[in-house]
Amino acid sequence: MLNCGGKTLDTSQPQVMGILNVTPDSFSDGGIFLSVESALVQARRMVNEGAVIIDVGGESTRPGAATVTAWQEMDRVVPVIEAIQRELPVIISIDTSKPDVMCAAVAAGAGMINDVRALCEEGALQAAARCTVPVCLMHMQGEPRSMQQAPQYEDVVAEVVAFLVGRITVCVAAGIPRAHLIIDPGFGFGKALGHNLSLLKHLDAFQSLALPVLVGMSRKSMIGAALGQPVEQRLPASIALAALAVWQGATIIRVHDVQATVDAVKMTWAVKKQNQ
Repeated sequence: MLNCGGKTLDTSQPQVMGILNVTPDSFSDGGIFLSVESALVQARRMVNEGAVIIDVGGESTRPGAATVTAWQEMDRVVPVIEAIQRELPVIISIDTSKPDVMCAAVAAGAGMINDVRALCEEGALQAAARCTVPVCLMHMQGEPRSMQQAPQYEDVVAEVVAFLVGRITVCVAAGIPRAHLIIDPGFGFGKALGHNLSLLKHLDAFQSLALPVLVGMSRKSMIGAALGQPVEQRLPASIALAALAVWQGATIIRVHDVQATVDAVKMTWAVKKQNQ
């Protein structure tokens, strides 16, 4: 169990996190949920479909996306978090790397920090420690705007595990309890198709860290690379990847399509936990 700002996340079974991008340029849903009203409608829909976490993001991390300031990001996410917090009994996660945004989001009602840079930005480690909410640490090679140009690994699984072990050590030394940490191998962040496939095939290797594992593969370019499909045709493959991740030990599945994923996760888990 994780205490996420007063709301409990059951980590004994897989859970679905719904993606809510309040950005004009995210790769799949950019520009759709820019107003507080439209974002709240989408949050309601995802909660009704079974999401236990809503992950709110105010800056796109797709390759080539524009940089935004902390103030711009706060202007986008804080009103949305406040609206969700007022109405819905759901855990809210803030998808950010900026310390000021982390603090403002948690003050507004976020109960989790989801950082693609694993608290490596200046001041982020200290801000997360002050916030006293669970933190997801993600692996990324390079920077979002150039990470997919030429990713290189000798052993992608071993290198990602080693990076996360190092970040866990740094976080604990900074005063963040180990029990408050979640790990994410960072599918699609500085990884070619083969790297992503290897990480999923060997996702059970991350169980050695004894922390909840979050995975995000929904609609991602790894599907396009493998199947040649545009974003709007990637739901079936996204569902397959979610099921494989649950089978390999993932705890949190971060997705755009909540209802279909919830059904797949529940069915996969029913088979996985069957003791005969």
